[in-house]
Amino acid sequence: MKSLIRWSATVGLVGTTIVGSLLGAGLRVLALTPEQIVQKLRPVPMFTIANAQGAPLVASPPNGQKGAPVAGVFVSQRDAQAFLETLKSKNPNLAKEVKVVPVSLAEVYQLVQSNQGKPDQLDFAYVPTKQQLASAVAVMKVSDKKVTQFNGTPLFVARAGKEKGFLTIQQGDKSVIPMFFNKEELQSLLDRFKQQQPNLASSIDIQVFPLEGVVEAMKKQNDPQLDKIVLIPPRESIEFVRSLSPQGKPQTAPAAQPKK
Repeated sequence: MKSLIRWSATVGLVGTTIVGSLLGAGLRVLALTPEQIVQKLRPVPMFTIANAQGAPLVASPPNGQKGAPVAGVFVSQRDAQAFLETLKSKNPNLAKEVKVVPVSLAEVYQLVQSNQGKPDQLDFAYVPTKQQLASAVAVMKVSDKKVTQFNGTPLFVARAGKEKGFLTIQQGDKSVIPMFFNKEELQSLLDRFKQQQPNLASSIDIQVFPLEGVVEAMKKQNDPQLDKIVLIPPRESIEFVRSLSPQGKPQTAPAAQPKK
């Protein structure tokens, strides 16, 4: 999408209430509708380990311990495949019955919402890549040298200007706030932005927020700026899903992805 890589001439400013929400501050008022949230999450492919019927592989609590069974949801197809290869060596009979399956982030979200409070509740645990977790820690260390880990699935976003507003990009006729699963893909766009807006280059910095906190903010925080957030899936994920289609088109068509 050519429009996606053309940065707007202005700096998009997101209110401090959103920043507080994403950091886990008080979330008390109205939110995006469930339909709006699903629409934002649907273009993002994730990966799980499932059998031929689509039932995910789950880890149950040890005998005698309380807790719901947990299914892993991988951000990276390669990480999911590596997990499956490990399973083949540890439990080959089980490994024969499962495979890596792409699933929309919206489907995971809907399952979580529909299962809440049920006796047979199934929890989902997101599995980000080690590289992006390390990048998230590095970003946080810029302002706090004591940070040693990042809790959650990292989403990277850029800020610039005197007021340190979130940078926006033009998507069609809308100005949106892109949040990237891969820091490197955000950096690629920042390099182009610096060439187009050299006067803002020195003011740019990168922030990182947990996907889980962003979704929670969408559910509970009333701020029109939340509707401007667009999640940018990793290029690797988009290319993998595209490869599964005989026509070479993505089965989960992303609303926002960096163009080659």
